[in-house]
Amino acid sequence: MKQFILMVGLLCFGIGLTTAQAVEIEGIQVADTASVGGQTLLLNGAGIRTKFFFDIYIGALYLPNKTQSAEAAINSKANKRVWMYFLYDEVSKDKLTHGWTKGFEKNSKSNFEQLQARLNQFNSFFHDMKKGDTVTYDFNTDGTTTVIINDKPAGSITGEDFQQALLAVWLGKKPADDDLKEAMLGKH
Repeated sequence: MKQFILMVGLLCFGIGLTTAQAVEIEGIQVADTASVGGQTLLLNGAGIRTKFFFDIYIGALYLPNKTQSAEAAINSKANKRVWMYFLYDEVSKDKLTHGWTKGFEKNSKSNFEQLQARLNQFNSFFHDMKKGDTVTYDFNTDGTTTVIINDKPAGSITGEDFQQALLAVWLGKKPADDDLKEAMLGKH
């Protein structure tokens, strides 16, 4: 009987570890799964990007398998997604693109020059973002990163090196927000 109870307990515990849990942040429901390239991804973690005590956006990371390792998430060649939901009244295109550029410089210093032209193209996809706007970044296994703004395709960038550099803005050694990194890695 003790073995049966132990097996049932372990089975329930194991199910709990593999089941994705949807979360609500600031009244916004963050989906527990996403589909990229026909593959269902699990919510790895989600949190809020803050700056000077202001909530800027919700960031959510989706992966095929959960991980708390930034390196594993960045270097994996699997499909991935990052989803952003803007909470702040307005974030100008200039502030947004300046942030991307600084994030690339801090985390991809050794190959920044190789990334510069693609980063400029990536930055051209954006406009002023208002409260309620969403941006989806789909990282595909073929090395393409697709940007979707408010459910409309904005453009794509090629290269696994670009994918890694973009993910490093959130998950790298010098992330835009340490608390958001921890939350996206499921450590909160």
